[in-house]
Amino acid sequence: MAALFGARVRRLRKAAGLTQAELGVLAHVVSTRITQIERASGAKPTLELARALDAALGAEDLLVELWPYVYREAFPDWSRRFMEYSERAVAIREYAAHVVPGLLQTEDYARAVLRVGRTLGGQEQLEERVSLRLGRQERLTTHDRPELWVVLDEAVLRRPIGGQVVMREQLARLLATAPESHITVQVLPFDQGEHDVMGGSLTLLTMPDGSEIAYTEGAHYGQLIEDPDEVRRFALTYDRLRAAALPPLMSLDMIRSVMEDNHRGAKVPSRSERRRLAQEQLQQSGRRQLRGGGRRVPGRRPRP
Repeated sequence: MAALFGARVRRLRKAAGLTQAELGVLAHVVSTRITQIERASGAKPTLELARALDAALGAEDLLVELWPYVYREAFPDWSRRFMEYSERAVAIREYAAHVVPGLLQTEDYARAVLRVGRTLGGQEQLEERVSLRLGRQERLTTHDRPELWVVLDEAVLRRPIGGQVVMREQLARLLATAPESHITVQVLPFDQGEHDVMGGSLTLLTMPDGSEIAYTEGAHYGQLIEDPDEVRRFALTYDRLRAAALPPLMSLDMIRSVMEDNHRGAKVPSRSERRRLAQEQLQQSGRRQLRGGGRRVPGRRPRP
């Protein structure tokens, strides 16, 4: 892709009648940088440089659209394949153990998460990564948007990534998914104890042909699983997590409680109370409208 990008720059430059030095002046880089790009040698172009070249050559965003594919070449093969699968998936199921999944992150939250990466090369690269992450979220607003089902470990809500203000905005973003029919959010509370995916995260992708791919990730590694038998086992694991999590309405209620309490000990309902509340919600759903995607139904406390 770097070679293709360089070939496009060279073709556009020659069509514009510019030398490498002249293009460098217009793009605010030295001529040797243009030489490196056209030969696909040296450091890969940054997003800022791709935009500058686009503007200088009148390429109508051609180079900006090519840039993400050039950027991906810095990632391992399995990581690039996962990104490609994700862009074509018709359904995405995620269990997140540590942070809100990228598709639902706010800009400030994404910046705080990406800032701590071991491979980060500086502020410019950080902004590139944030821009790419936010760009991937645009697919959730298109006509072919995927179904997204997310199970968040309670730890995701409790850890104030980026500080209290950033975290509050992130929790508000999760609450804003309530009216979005293609997005479901659940919370797996601490009181559910141990489970098969502790310490890592799990993503399951359903492709247009009905096949599925699994992806597991830890702090500094990831693994793409394509073997159908292994994927089925991970799908069963995910279904168990989903069954153990709070129902969607109660999950949103817990997120709201954490946000309003500013992360200071929001109460997690007991299992018996969750069952009682779920029954009351079903019984009363025909008589009144739940506000805000799942406000807790008032009622007396269960007997001790």
